[in-house]
Amino acid sequence: MSHPTFGQKVPGADYKSRYGVYAVIPDPQHEKIILVQAPNGAWFLPGGEIEAGENHLEALRRELIEELGFTAQIGHYYGQADEYFYSRHRDSYFYNPAYIYEVLSFEKSQEPLEDFNQLAWFPIDQAIDQLKRDSHKWGIQMWKKQHSLPEELHK
Repeated sequence: MSHPTFGQKVPGADYKSRYGVYAVIPDPQHEKIILVQAPNGAWFLPGGEIEAGENHLEALRRELIEELGFTAQIGHYYGQADEYFYSRHRDSYFYNPAYIYEVLSFEKSQEPLEDFNQLAWFPIDQAIDQLKRDSHKWGIQMWKKQHSLPEELHK
């Protein structure tokens, strides 16, 4: 099955694979989506790298505790979106398949374990504009389609 691919693959570059799992987490009214801002200022969907021995859901549950302090009910799987990018910070090329899930409900169960990220809720289209990775933007667009929210909610 083919999936969307974003970014430019530079011929001859040595890509490191970084498999990540991410969540689209709407507020209960489906008006806003929470994003995580890394120390470098870039905004991302909550989630992160899948560690050895973890499946998608184990990795996502761990990441949500680390980044948000949330326990969550995981819902729909939107699919895989691949992204090729160069990280100036790490001076490396990355191939980053992103596996994107919906969160149906969440509860803040503790303080985040990572205290270096900023968290913020954004109106849906603003969340899409804020995101650094096109694969993450794709995830929110899939969420919007599934919920076919009236256009006026997106402004």
